[in-house]
Amino acid sequence: MRASSTGVAHAGGGRIELTELSKWYGDQQVLRSIDLAIEAGEFFSLLGPSGCGKTTTLRLIGGFEQADDGIVRIDGADMRDVPPERRPVNTVFQSYALFPHQTVEENVGFGLRFHRIDKAERRRRVGEALELVRLGEYASRRPHQLSGGQQQRVALARSLVLRPRVLLLDEPLGALDAKLRRTLQLELRQLHQEVGITFVYVTHDQEEALTMSDRLAVMRAGEIDQIGTPREVYDSPATAYVADFLGIANLLPATVAEDGRVRIGEAVLHADTRDVQGECTVLVRPERVRLVDVSAGALRATVEQVVFAGPVTHVHLAVGDRSLQAVVPNDGAELVARAGEAVGVDLPADALRVLAA
Repeated sequence: MRASSTGVAHAGGGRIELTELSKWYGDQQVLRSIDLAIEAGEFFSLLGPSGCGKTTTLRLIGGFEQADDGIVRIDGADMRDVPPERRPVNTVFQSYALFPHQTVEENVGFGLRFHRIDKAERRRRVGEALELVRLGEYASRRPHQLSGGQQQRVALARSLVLRPRVLLLDEPLGALDAKLRRTLQLELRQLHQEVGITFVYVTHDQEEALTMSDRLAVMRAGEIDQIGTPREVYDSPATAYVADFLGIANLLPATVAEDGRVRIGEAVLHADTRDVQGECTVLVRPERVRLVDVSAGALRATVEQVVFAGPVTHVHLAVGDRSLQAVVPNDGAELVARAGEAVGVDLPADALRVLAA
């Protein structure tokens, strides 16, 4: 064990390897030969829509399901015949499942009752876990006396007090309102940095994955489309699916005119075409679209709709028969055109991502 900055000791290790992992439910294959390595101490997110296989992957790591093919290893040890309670793993679900008749302290310490730990040591470890999630003063309260965010912290403390090498989190913020979710995203990230164990986080919310993860995997139909850091996956998506799923994406049909140039409609733009040839799709994020004088833009557009959203304004454009969205900061530096006006559109070369058709 080693101690975190809070004084809470935790186990080292926590590296996860999934090798050719497959799972069937009846005649439906929900995971297709997943290969994935999650490093010890990493905050790793599995991101994708409902039914893509992310929760099944989490349950296979935790031992709640058995793979039909493939192997789960934790720190090199094959987990095939290891039941959930003997794996160095704990899980936080969307439903916190706190015992209503027990205090916060009793809920957090419940799992320690099944370990050979004396009462004084149990009390000390529960106190440390509650301080870690900033609930020390709530030890004597019952779950119904807590907010949703506080109940989520109790569930985290209950898992962390057992000192797992891996913490699995299955959409734990899904039941909370948007403002509280954003607050707890940052708190979870800070908590991970303090305890230093491996977090594997399942979510369909791209903002959560981008905010908290060291790396993430974007999943689709039982497969992984791309693995990378949040910036890598957002700025350089490997497929149009990843581009569209992760944030707002302008996806424009185009053709590679020559090496380093793409044709969009009548306009030929500079772009890194890499090894893509012929028909392609060009991705540009809305925040990289620049609105300029109609005579200066590479493309001519008509403003269809202008939506004020506080710090930014979303401008919906028609470029011929194509739609394009721009996000303009409300900082006074750029004028926002009105609906019906003609504008020029500038697409910087470094903002364009060329994807094979």
